[in-house]
Amino acid sequence: MKKLLSTLIVFSLSAITATAQTKADSLRADSIFKSLELQGVEVVKQKSLVKSDIDKITYDIENDPDSKSNTVIEMLRKIPMVTVDGEDNIQVNGSSSFKVYVNSKPNQMMSNNPKEVLKSMPATSIKKIEVITNPGPKYDAEGVGGILNIITYNQGIEGYTATFSGNVSNRGAGGSTYATVKSGKLTMSANLNYSYNDSPRSYSGGSRKTTGNISETSSDIDNEGSSKSCSHSHYGTLEASYEIDTLRLLTASFDVWGGSGKSNSEREMIATSPLTGKQLYRYNTVGSSKDSYTEVFGSIDYQRSFSVPDRLLTLSYRIATEPDGADSYTNYQDMQAAEGWEDVLQRLKNQHYDNSENTTEHTFQVDYTTPFSKIHTLETGMKYILRNNTSEDDRYEQLALNSGDYTYDTEHSSHYKHRNDIFAAYMGYGLKLKKFTGRLGMRYEHTLQDVEYKLGRGDDFTKHFNDFVPSASIGYKLAQTSNLRLGYDMRIYRPAIWFLNPYIDDTTPTNIRQGNSHLDNEKSNTFSLRYSNFTPKFNINLGLLYTFTENSIESVTKLIPDTQIPGLKNPTGKEVLYSTYENIGHVQSTYFTAYVNWNATKNTRIYMNSRLSYSDMNDGGTLKNHGWDLFLYGGAQQTLPKDWRLSFNIYAYTPRVTLQGKSNGYSNYSLSIQKSWFKKRLNLTLSASNFLKKYKSLDSSMEDVYFRSDNWSKINVQRFSLSISYRIGELKASVKKAERTISNDDVKGGGGNNSGSNE
Repeated sequence: MKKLLSTLIVFSLSAITATAQTKADSLRADSIFKSLELQGVEVVKQKSLVKSDIDKITYDIENDPDSKSNTVIEMLRKIPMVTVDGEDNIQVNGSSSFKVYVNSKPNQMMSNNPKEVLKSMPATSIKKIEVITNPGPKYDAEGVGGILNIITYNQGIEGYTATFSGNVSNRGAGGSTYATVKSGKLTMSANLNYSYNDSPRSYSGGSRKTTGNISETSSDIDNEGSSKSCSHSHYGTLEASYEIDTLRLLTASFDVWGGSGKSNSEREMIATSPLTGKQLYRYNTVGSSKDSYTEVFGSIDYQRSFSVPDRLLTLSYRIATEPDGADSYTNYQDMQAAEGWEDVLQRLKNQHYDNSENTTEHTFQVDYTTPFSKIHTLETGMKYILRNNTSEDDRYEQLALNSGDYTYDTEHSSHYKHRNDIFAAYMGYGLKLKKFTGRLGMRYEHTLQDVEYKLGRGDDFTKHFNDFVPSASIGYKLAQTSNLRLGYDMRIYRPAIWFLNPYIDDTTPTNIRQGNSHLDNEKSNTFSLRYSNFTPKFNINLGLLYTFTENSIESVTKLIPDTQIPGLKNPTGKEVLYSTYENIGHVQSTYFTAYVNWNATKNTRIYMNSRLSYSDMNDGGTLKNHGWDLFLYGGAQQTLPKDWRLSFNIYAYTPRVTLQGKSNGYSNYSLSIQKSWFKKRLNLTLSASNFLKKYKSLDSSMEDVYFRSDNWSKINVQRFSLSISYRIGELKASVKKAERTISNDDVKGGGGNNSGSNE
């Protein structure tokens, strides 16, 4: 009994001791856990900047840190299927003929002069850019490269928002303001931009050598000179949307683009005999010019929804006017001529040019889209454009050099009117079946061109065009984040007034240019195969394209006696370079594009955008050329502690093959550092590009069986800039957009950088 009692006492004491030890261990563990208690949980998720759809690629500009300091044209180098060379010339899908939209509406100023407008536009005003590569039948048939759709509105939290930004650099300054307000069913936004660009002086020169049929009228030309320019540009837009009720939406917009610039230049020309090497003549040219442009757009859309999801009826009207003008003077100095060549210098009269152009258009459009049987979609619509283009080129001459008095030259002035009416109708079919997505469409366009010469040489004429434009695409979803797309589309080009204007520009008497009023539409066919895989960690977009065109509009330069140029004043019989446009191009091009983005860590991003292409072109006769070219853009972004960011970018562009030679090659690098404060409301960015070398040389060439022309330029490429932006207020709402709206992308731009003329 005592033994049992002793055992129970020992067991109880052991239990009490164990319990006490357990409580002590528990208290110690609790203390440890308390000391290790998380003060907060940070969930890090990297947002993909690129998204792929069956007909477009979307790049998220707003969430790219480089957008705080860069212009829109600098951001374009990061976007798949877009290339921008060292002279800021843009290509989409390997083509320099494309259209630019702003908030899903066409912008003719950007389409005609993309590099001039986009390089002055701050990227802080942009939310995203869409590259629409297979536009489908609802879009006008113009623009083989596709469409760049720039989305400018911002989104935040309920309330209001306004963002102010400014920048200053060794080349100029600029600023912008964006604001959005919402009151009940009405939402309005306004955007104002201003930029001043003071380009450093650049230097250029070149030579033209006669290579065949050398005679006593032949000459070799060497030239060298410099130029300097400055410009102002401004942009304002006002957009509004009003929700009449849950099924009806009214939207309107008003846009104004404007700008002006001035430049001065000087150049020395020396001509020598290819037979003896002796100097034939020489002279200096001093030039100055002022130009201005204004574009005004207004549009209104009424959208009617229905109880059936995605069924829409849209009625649209758009008005646009685009006046621009230029005023320039060309003076000739220090003229010397050998015996027998005095007649060349006698043609050199100090000249004053007063040029103005204007396009006014009215557009009416109706669109209807409806789903049926859950997996099918039908879209159809009609459109009518009334477009009037006018061009007045007035020329004045000094009968006696340096006399100060100018006389109007009626014979070589030109007043030109071009009416361009277009009726279009389309029908498209869409299919979504499990992992497959498909689109099929047909568009019909009837074009009336009526050309009338009010003053100057030229014959009035009228032309009618009838075009059927098919398109097709199919997509297959390989996995949740990857897809494969196959597409075909035909695109047409209508020559714009810059191509058609027959005005003779003989400012440089050895290099004469003229438009061709009898150009026809050109048609291009493109087959494409694309693969995309976009995840938060790794993005890749690969494309293989084949394009062929049988009657492309090409700039052709010939070495001919100036007596063969109809309408040229006081011809001498000497050989000159004569450039015009012709429907002679037979072009085949194969492109391989690759975009890669790797988020190596939550703070490190590495990316690359590239294009490798091979082109073969000829005029069906003696002119032909072929070759490879490569564009490569790459960079890295590093996020540092306390909201610091560091970015480095580099790109290179090899010479591109043209019908009669090759264009410039180029390379560039840039470095920027950014700091944010107040929950990223205030952003400050310092950036520098090409900071190790002030000037860079560019070379290009042109030739046929009778001549070879080599040109060079030396430009100031150093750039240092400071940018700052500040956001106030919060707003969740944004101006709503009609699902369908007017898209006048039917004209091939000329005289700009997307003309596709292979100059």
